[in-house]
Amino acid sequence: MSTLTSPAKSWPTRQPVVFLILAAVAWLALYQILNPAAEGLVAALPVDRASHLGGALQFFFYDTPKVLMLLTGVVFVMGMINSYFTPERTRALLAGRSEGVANVMSASLGIVTPFCSCSAVPLFIGFVQAGVPLGVTFSFLISAPMVNEVALTLLFGMFGWKVALLYLGLGLSVAIVAGWIIGRLKMEAYLEDWVRDMPKMSADFEASGMTLGDRIEGGFSAVKEIVGKVWPYILGGIALGALIHGYVPEEFMASFMGRDAWWSVPLAVLMGVPMYTNAAGVIPIVQALLAKGAALGTVLAFMMSVIALSLPEMIILRKVLKVRLIATFVAVVASGILLVGFVFNAVL
Repeated sequence: MSTLTSPAKSWPTRQPVVFLILAAVAWLALYQILNPAAEGLVAALPVDRASHLGGALQFFFYDTPKVLMLLTGVVFVMGMINSYFTPERTRALLAGRSEGVANVMSASLGIVTPFCSCSAVPLFIGFVQAGVPLGVTFSFLISAPMVNEVALTLLFGMFGWKVALLYLGLGLSVAIVAGWIIGRLKMEAYLEDWVRDMPKMSADFEASGMTLGDRIEGGFSAVKEIVGKVWPYILGGIALGALIHGYVPEEFMASFMGRDAWWSVPLAVLMGVPMYTNAAGVIPIVQALLAKGAALGTVLAFMMSVIALSLPEMIILRKVLKVRLIATFVAVVASGILLVGFVFNAVL
């Protein structure tokens, strides 16, 4: 008579603490040798390191593993943390909250949740069904893609904690204020009729217990899902950044993205909207632009518009929002991004 046996657990789930310690040590050791390895690889090629091509290759060879390592590490950790912040729990936390406080809470939750523009429609519907106010929902939908763990970690790794904190504060401010304004405008009538007519559902949520091993498996799943999707954008962004780093003259970049060109911020926002990428893909481009003399406020405005106002996301949201509400959303968020760019170009 045969007996059923449960599948054998992998070593990381059997010894989760030991695995996490060893993985952290190995990650840090590899991270320390990235720059020497990149320099050695360029030196092994028949290329002058001081040439345009040499500079572009060094940028690509160093930034590609660096960004992928940063992304893999943070997605793994956040995949573990995100087991506490499922869509159901997020809706339960936001439903029934008063505006203002709820805008702050929803924008803050956006930092630690893995949702992006591809999740916009199901999330929007779920929030509406749970009774989450429209403005609060928008605060979350702005914050989740724009101020996520990937963006903050890559900014910290490339530019330091000051720029990462600056972006965190700016992104949260835009998400909170824009959501609050949209909520004050009382535009529920501009939801598509089928969304408004959907029956309300309970926001109660009872979380099931998970072990540390389960959360590690969640981290692996997040790496497979997220890194597996975004790595082409990463390579494309780094390749473009390498070309800018190696071949674009500083004087040319400063002429239309420097602080002295008053029209640089609106131009950066207009350039960013039609682009389809995410934080992992755009940050290497941001790094190259800053190195070539672009102003910080202009570059931050460009980055925010790429992530928060991408044309594909507007097309997706058109399934649930009428044109007037989409136009209001774009106008309010774009105004906040423009203000951010102008203010920081003026004071930095």
